[in-house]
Amino acid sequence: MGKLFVVPTPIGNLADMGYRAVTVLKEADLILAEDTRTSGKLLGHYGIDTPMQSHHMHNEHKTVDTLVRRIQNGEVLALISDAGTPAISDPGFLLVRACVAEGLEVDCLPGPTAFVPALVNSGLPCDKFVFEGFLPVKKGRQTRLQLLAEETRTLVFYESPHKLLKTLGQFITFFGEDRPISVSRELSKLHEETIRGTVASVLEHFTQTPPKGELVVVVGGKPK
Repeated sequence: MGKLFVVPTPIGNLADMGYRAVTVLKEADLILAEDTRTSGKLLGHYGIDTPMQSHHMHNEHKTVDTLVRRIQNGEVLALISDAGTPAISDPGFLLVRACVAEGLEVDCLPGPTAFVPALVNSGLPCDKFVFEGFLPVKKGRQTRLQLLAEETRTLVFYESPHKLLKTLGQFITFFGEDRPISVSRELSKLHEETIRGTVASVLEHFTQTPPKGELVVVVGGKPK
């Protein structure tokens, strides 16, 4: 039997790549990459010449069965995404689930995930939290926010820069303008920044200074 490795990759700073991750990628028979062009830069930096194959949200449903058979036939596959840990708001869950269902070995390496440093440096309680990832774009968005308005644990979201102002405005509607919030962007990169305050003050900040880069939004839970 082969094996599936789930390999986290840096969310910005290439120095965050682990030694074991490099070894696994070098020794694998095939690397499954969300975007082979993006991953090619990372692999080139570390001298990894293992063959790559695209594995993303648009084709993963069609390729899972074939990949499972390859592992059953003894191949070692390594799954990576563009940044961070696969399956965390990225492709990967379907393949992991299929391997588990077939009794195949899955090994997820520890490593970079954007929401963890954002949560810790937010200054908000992180002993208990809810990871929401990306909110629904349209259908179900308001229903989800209504439910989360009653959540007492810290809330963690991913958001794109062009949707941040809309999301913060909705947070004011559903959570209130005084709810504590922290927005981290460009984590581990040169222009890393975290803005903390109330939802209203953070909305004002990003209204005056349009956000750039990938964002992690951490919101305090409803006061008990």
